[in-house]
Amino acid sequence: MTEVFRCKNCLNMSTRPRISFDRRGFCNACQWAEQKKSINWKKRLLDFEIIKKKIKKNKNEFDVIVPVSGGKDGSYVTHQMISRGLRPLCVTVNPPLRTELGYKNLENFKKNNISLIEVNLPYETHRKLNTYGFCHHGRPLFGWVIGIFSAVIKIAQEKKIKLIMYGEDGEAEYGGSNKLKNKSFFPIEFVKKIYFEEQYNKTLGSINNRDKYWWDLNNIGSKDIKLAHWSYFENWDSYRNYIIAKKFYNLEDKKDKNIGTYTNFGQNDTYLYDLHCYLMYLKFGFGRCTQDIGIDIRRGAMSRNQGIELAKIYDDEFSNENLELYLDYFNINEKKFHKVIEKFVNKKLFKKNGKKWVKKFKLL
Repeated sequence: MTEVFRCKNCLNMSTRPRISFDRRGFCNACQWAEQKKSINWKKRLLDFEIIKKKIKKNKNEFDVIVPVSGGKDGSYVTHQMISRGLRPLCVTVNPPLRTELGYKNLENFKKNNISLIEVNLPYETHRKLNTYGFCHHGRPLFGWVIGIFSAVIKIAQEKKIKLIMYGEDGEAEYGGSNKLKNKSFFPIEFVKKIYFEEQYNKTLGSINNRDKYWWDLNNIGSKDIKLAHWSYFENWDSYRNYIIAKKFYNLEDKKDKNIGTYTNFGQNDTYLYDLHCYLMYLKFGFGRCTQDIGIDIRRGAMSRNQGIELAKIYDDEFSNENLELYLDYFNINEKKFHKVIEKFVNKKLFKKNGKKWVKKFKLL
């Protein structure tokens, strides 16, 4: 931690899990943004056409599953599948502590005559998994993150659908593992190791066997089901996705900016996402604002100096107005809540000043 540093192009920190840097000091997300300019995207779309012909031969009612929330990215991927002649079955795994805007955007999405299955995970089991994730891993949405994969794969099995198309490979796009950037499909083992950070089995062990159905990936026969990211086939641009979602799926923004950042149009479906980002900030030294800044710098919409000033203002924000929601959901008192938070604070990066955690490092 004595050598904590930031990307020379964006503001990604060396503390980010699995991140790597080149000799210039550019993180792998910024390197990937450069590499994408020389990728033959027409060739990759032709590769997708070959995949499309194979899955069309199955003669199923639906060709592909697209996991959605009603937000910009799932809406965009759905739009691409329809535009390319496929019949998507959209699946949403409703999050805990769902926001009013998240509910409204999903209702708006439905109005486009989309075939949609909504999965409402068993409330108490879902709450237990998220509580375990919060208390033991500092991941208040962990049960939901698992369900986004496990529940969707179970539906694909039941419907005999061979392809699940997720949005972006977040590791390549935002900083992390490079293993998937040139692979059209990814295995469930990658999900367990990288997205679940090898915490899956312990977390699942916190609930009874009879309650594991929607989350159990250990005995699932998913070998015939292909998992893919649309970002492999087309240059990923989350702002473009937002524009398309607004135009065709009536996506609505939040009236005010989101907690911890300057944007208002992403990750608006659960109040727990604000807590997730705050914990990320205390663990690694960067928050939601830094992530948004990186996206805008890499797409040429912001300078690094502008990003530095924004991160100083917003990165450390905590959602005080939602504290009572969190206490009620996790069924804990405020003292225990803050004790859990403190357990995950990186003391080499932060010190406590009264009730507030303040950074010991400089932004630059």
